[in-house]
Amino acid sequence: MTTKKDFLAFRVSPDLKNEIQEIANSEARSISQVCELLLSEGVQAYKKEGTKFIQRLVAKQKSRVKDS
Repeated sequence: MTTKKDFLAFRVSPDLKNEIQEIANSEARSISQVCELLLSEGVQAYKKEGTKFIQRLVAKQKSRVKDS
């Protein structure tokens, strides 16, 4: 069993926090558990795809901002 010892904190928009909270509620999980899962999957995808993964995410984000 892995013990959790490190703490990571960062700011997110209220909308993103609400969306993560909704996911956590629907999955009967905590926000921390959901964030850890999403981050872990993102790290694994980055390890597999490398820089292309980040470039794709940045392009998607720019597209969303441009469309709004």
